[in-house]
Amino acid sequence: MVGQGKVVTNWTCEDVRLWLQGKGFTEYSNILSHDHKIDGKALLALCESDLRNPPLELKILGDIKRLWLEIDAIQQRNRPPTAPLYVPNGYRKRSVDQIDGVSDIGQCVLKDDINSDDDMDRPDLDILFSAFSDISETSRTLISVVYAFSAFFVTSFVMVFVHDRVPDMKKYPPLPDIVLDNVPLIPWAFEMCEVTALILTVVMAIVMFFHKHRLIVVRRMAALCGTVFLLRCVTMFVTSLSVPGIHLECSGKLYGDTWAKIQRAFVILFGFGLSVNGVRTCGDYMFSGHTVTITLLNFFISEYTPVHMYYLHTCCWVLNMFGIFFILAAHEHYSIDVVIAFYITSRLFLYYHTLANTRALKRIDSRRTRVWFPLFWFFEEKVSGKVPNEYEWPLKWPSFFSLKAKSL
Repeated sequence: MVGQGKVVTNWTCEDVRLWLQGKGFTEYSNILSHDHKIDGKALLALCESDLRNPPLELKILGDIKRLWLEIDAIQQRNRPPTAPLYVPNGYRKRSVDQIDGVSDIGQCVLKDDINSDDDMDRPDLDILFSAFSDISETSRTLISVVYAFSAFFVTSFVMVFVHDRVPDMKKYPPLPDIVLDNVPLIPWAFEMCEVTALILTVVMAIVMFFHKHRLIVVRRMAALCGTVFLLRCVTMFVTSLSVPGIHLECSGKLYGDTWAKIQRAFVILFGFGLSVNGVRTCGDYMFSGHTVTITLLNFFISEYTPVHMYYLHTCCWVLNMFGIFFILAAHEHYSIDVVIAFYITSRLFLYYHTLANTRALKRIDSRRTRVWFPLFWFFEEKVSGKVPNEYEWPLKWPSFFSLKAKSL
């Protein structure tokens, strides 16, 4: 009898070898138990990716799947009862309180993930994580929203600051631009760009309202918006380009003292930077904020709606492209502003979600996430794996509806 009645965590490498042979995997028994020293504890920490990737690199897909099913079954039977598999929101929770460092079943998250080599310079990291582990998901989302609005205010203040630095149009005329030089000015185009942004905003609000994991979606939206707009602040502050069109009325030194700049920053903030709300600024020509907004909305709608809703996805991409065209047709930004904004925004979106969806990358890239995505470890600490696109009615039905349903 394998292990002679011992619990799996006490199995030796020989016990694992006998178990594999008993399950019909004789050809892999020596590789795992002898060559790679897989004992009971290691067996409970394995996941399917370990079988596929170095150093094991099993080559036969059918064997990988069958072996993983057996390993997963024994992991399920030996999961500690105090280790929750799912949290109420329906996504998998990282647990660092499990027996002998064994992770959530089959998910390859060990205590070593918290104290990885990248974090040896922070010996109190376990204490830090445990201190924040009890913070609710709602609180994390509120913190992300505060982070985003702080970034928006900083952006608004920088926009006021660079407005005072805008080059004199008479001395520095618009720069040559192959698109702007060949596309005639359409006066109403910029307002149409903002209409496309409002349409995408309404669609995104509906998605977040019905999405079962709406707190995660809102948190990621806030985190990415805050990071991208902070990066935009840097580009605006470093370089001031001349206005892209002579139709733009830009006169510098409108907001002399600091208090006037702060007041104007609040006007821009509460007007959401939209010209339809009376917000007009100059000098922010290194990184198009309108392109950032419509691109993020497009990507979030595509990511958090089912794949089969391809008509919706196509419409969002069309609105994204039309919004960019309207920006250029209005001669409100140079072509390079739009290209840079679209590229950086889309790459940061993909980078963030790749990190969030892959536990191994969370650990490997832990240092880089501190720079590119502040508070990433805090926002994504309890989220592991791709968030499923599940939907629900978030409000409680009135009592008379419940009584009517029961009577039926």
